[in-house]
Amino acid sequence: MSYINQAGDYKDYIGVFDSGVGGISTLKELVHILPNEKFLYYGDSANAPYGEKTTEQVLALVMNIVHYLVEQRVKAIVIACNTATSVAVAKVRAAYPKLPVIGVEPAIKPAAAAKEHARVLVMATPITLHLEKYQQLSKTLEEKAEFIPVNCAGLAHRIERGDLEAEDLQQMLEKLLRPFVGKIDSVVLGCTHYPFVKQQIQKILGEVPMFDGSVGTAQELKRQLQKHGLCAESGVGEVVFQSSKNTPEELALYRWFYEQDNK
Repeated sequence: MSYINQAGDYKDYIGVFDSGVGGISTLKELVHILPNEKFLYYGDSANAPYGEKTTEQVLALVMNIVHYLVEQRVKAIVIACNTATSVAVAKVRAAYPKLPVIGVEPAIKPAAAAKEHARVLVMATPITLHLEKYQQLSKTLEEKAEFIPVNCAGLAHRIERGDLEAEDLQQMLEKLLRPFVGKIDSVVLGCTHYPFVKQQIQKILGEVPMFDGSVGTAQELKRQLQKHGLCAESGVGEVVFQSSKNTPEELALYRWFYEQDNK
């Protein structure tokens, strides 16, 4: 799998987008499961983070990006952002009914299934926790697990800057998570930015299981591609990075995040 910053024709590519670098954690799982595919990753870093905007603002940003990707003739779209999925995935599918559109959601179902009556910490953005989609899903599963939401305002924005070992980021995580040490069974990383700080989270909470939506999203993308006869059965995979903050430094940051080990 190689990656480049520009390509001439995106007809056979899969469009993947997020408010910034976070969706790269999902992109890596997509590449792992579909190594022959070509991916066009678009990060809206000029407008990040989405999780602290209004739903109207997020919807407008998402529809603009989707329109751009459709103009590039991508064969499928992955919304690699929990907030954008919650706000806009239904509207995107309605606007482009013939285009496979896959979203990502907080992985509270697998977290609830992993242990009976578990206490599950759900780290997410303010808008994801507030929206009805999360509220309904957590209520449906409340007999299987106790979900403890943590409003992580500012965390995605801080991760966007990189320098993940810096003291200020560690202090932010300490403030968010220290009250739950020894009191939870697992953690749901409800924003695609958060897998990049798994190790930092484990330093505080210990070796608790962590769940994110990237595997389920990749598996669903594969199913949809097979269903529509769009799978690349052979060939060399490729990743193209683009950003609304179109600078060499930003694209270099995207490549840096792509190379990080967030397992």
